[in-house]
Amino acid sequence: MERSKEEFLRRFGEDYGYPNAPKNIDEIRASEFKRLQGLVYLDHAGAALYSEAQMEAVVKDLTSNVYGNPHSLNDSSMATSDIISAARQQVLNYFNASPKNYVCIFTSGATAALKLVGEGFPWSRESWYMYTMENHNSVLGIREYALDRGATALAVDIEDVKLHGRQEGTNESSVRILKHSVQRRAEAKFPQDGMIGKLSDNAYNLFAFPSECNFSGQKFCLDLVKVIKDDAQKIFEGSQGGQWMVLVDAAKGSATDPPDLARYPADFVVFSFYKIFGYPTGLGALVVRTEAARILTKTYFSGGTVSASIADIDFIKRREHIEQVLEDGTLSFLAIASIRHGFNVIDALTTSAISRHTTSLAAYVRNMMMDLKHENGVNVCTIYGRDIAKVLSLDLGATITFNLRRADGSWYGYHEVEKLACLSGIQLRTGCFCNPGACAKYLGLSHSDLLSNYEAGHVCWDDKDVLHGKPTGAVRISFGYMSTFEDAEKFLSFLEISFVAKHKSSNGKCQLSTEAVPLSGIGWQQLAGNVQLKSIMVYPVKSCAGFSMYSWPLSNMGLKYDREWLLKGPSDEILTQKKVPEMCNIRTFVDLEQGKLFLESPRCKEKLQVSLAKNSFWEMEEMNAYGQRYEVMTYDDEVNMWFTEAIARPCTFVRCSSSKKRSCMNKVGREGQCRDSESKLTFVNEAQILLISEDSVHDLNSRLNSNMQKDYSGSGQPVLVDAMRFRPNLIISGAKPYVEDSWRSLQIGEAHFTSLGGCNRCQMINLDQQSGQVRKLKEPLATLASYRRVQGKILFGVLLRYEDCIMEDGEEKNGKERWLQVGQEVYPSID
Repeated sequence: MERSKEEFLRRFGEDYGYPNAPKNIDEIRASEFKRLQGLVYLDHAGAALYSEAQMEAVVKDLTSNVYGNPHSLNDSSMATSDIISAARQQVLNYFNASPKNYVCIFTSGATAALKLVGEGFPWSRESWYMYTMENHNSVLGIREYALDRGATALAVDIEDVKLHGRQEGTNESSVRILKHSVQRRAEAKFPQDGMIGKLSDNAYNLFAFPSECNFSGQKFCLDLVKVIKDDAQKIFEGSQGGQWMVLVDAAKGSATDPPDLARYPADFVVFSFYKIFGYPTGLGALVVRTEAARILTKTYFSGGTVSASIADIDFIKRREHIEQVLEDGTLSFLAIASIRHGFNVIDALTTSAISRHTTSLAAYVRNMMMDLKHENGVNVCTIYGRDIAKVLSLDLGATITFNLRRADGSWYGYHEVEKLACLSGIQLRTGCFCNPGACAKYLGLSHSDLLSNYEAGHVCWDDKDVLHGKPTGAVRISFGYMSTFEDAEKFLSFLEISFVAKHKSSNGKCQLSTEAVPLSGIGWQQLAGNVQLKSIMVYPVKSCAGFSMYSWPLSNMGLKYDREWLLKGPSDEILTQKKVPEMCNIRTFVDLEQGKLFLESPRCKEKLQVSLAKNSFWEMEEMNAYGQRYEVMTYDDEVNMWFTEAIARPCTFVRCSSSKKRSCMNKVGREGQCRDSESKLTFVNEAQILLISEDSVHDLNSRLNSNMQKDYSGSGQPVLVDAMRFRPNLIISGAKPYVEDSWRSLQIGEAHFTSLGGCNRCQMINLDQQSGQVRKLKEPLATLASYRRVQGKILFGVLLRYEDCIMEDGEEKNGKERWLQVGQEVYPSID
């Protein structure tokens, strides 16, 4: 890394690290961001990080001063009013906006500021709302107000803008615009003759664009402000009248390059403070030109916004100050008091230095990513942006959005990248980042693609990352003022280790299988070494502790009573250890002779007993879980209160009464979460039974030991696991490591099972459950990811379906109740 850093500093040394600031970048990280030790944070476009000194200053301020409600005249109220006035001025200074021309309206964030503009703008049937394709959903949302009031909406692509707004010596506009389809609501009049329309001279129109695209990092030329305001009629063709106003979404760009409103006099600028310096959240502002503010109308009035009102007649007198009219009620004045401490951090470094620092890191990483290739010469990274190979680094922010390809040209899913990044201690962002226009534009997704993806079940924040051979979203990294060269190098190293194909080496690995094979026509073999069933585990309540038995019966749903109960939250969400790790401390046991389920928890004084008999008087209801519709039985308040106490949160205990065969294929045939589409299932994720090989666990532990992977506490002890970490139903021994991957089916005693392929593992196996205290680790999933990754899945163990119906003389017959018993030999069928 030392040589790489020397080369980096030779190129970017004047821009990197704040050489002229009170503290350089290394000192800032060591003293102000100790919590980032061992962590690479690369989602500054999503949220900036607050510094320790900043928060210490906030705490000292709030614990040393008394700030009262500003709607009064006592001393504490006046102190708050002074703080708010100073904060407004500080915001205007940040954007170089004169208080003669601009006012600062505090809101709950950039989105609320945009909503305020959309609600208050004087839309009419002659108005136009135009916006660039590369815009956040919160900007697109203004379209609803415009269309509802009869205005016309139009998305555009900015093809080119000259740096100085107008070509010297000509009267031609310096912007080229590509128009998309005109949008009007059914009740509004459509433009005729293919023309955009003729506007009334009294109409108000709005053009919106971001100072920096939060998807690609592309910076928009702020000369657009003057170009649109001065030359709209020429740019948009036709004899258009009315007044054009410009809105700049600075939510992303304000952290490094806040718009200079003295130079680019936009009418509306919106932003959030947490995007700049991390704290406070839930606070933003609308910086609005005074003339533009006067056209915004507001119907609702609240405390602090009126000079007088009478309760029983229609009389109000609104206040004259624009801020008081457009802000609702009591401001978040303690949050406002905190922003000066954030600005102090930024002022000490200067925004120009922050911009140079972050841009240098992004330029370095971008160039290194473009050079990454697989051994066959295929590029690993596809980076999104306007002609990314030619664009100047000055035109790009500190954001890089990309997707990754395998050596055969297929795509790695962004969900896989995020999952592996988390295991490597790297925090990044995936998806479309609430910017559907930029996402579709750069990923080449047509309207039919987008609608087809939605029909396939793809929605925001899901893990359907590749559909029909195309990515549905991307991976985004973004740098902040406290990012370091070491952060960049760790990210690049992660890419190379995890995604760049090197010369292949078998290393004794077995070929992994993820396909289910029918049971018929298979000959049984016994492996050398006498593979045996070593343990049987049953987990009656999903995500709670299970119990081990020497023998146990099978049912048409797998092991009898396995995952037949679950806990759901107040909003009907299914509770698991991912959300409630403490569930592992609830111990369970089923006594077949007594016909009862016994439960105990260290948080409950009494044990709970639940009858196994299905009472016809119980209340029945339906619920959806894991792509299947279930009929479930509910329990009384006494049972629910026991579980509420056990996990320290409200919950409801339900039992699976019946389920239909699960359909895990969506409308376009893509595999859903479940693997077993032919069986009736209890509350399992994918299949009836999970089998783990003790020998495969031993191999994993040898890798953990040889790699000396450390847990998060830094204790220096390698993380070793036993088979129970994987919550198996069946544990076998006597087989070679991972040979179970190749089994098509198997027989244990008289019971026959079909293999459905490997089990895709998640962060849940990193929870250490044996100590009684839940510890979140990175292992063993991180090590498994290094050698057990197939098509985005990290596989360990195999999923089984119990074949309770067998074929005899060409006829399907229901089998008798069969029992599994520890010590029985395992007879697999091998490919």
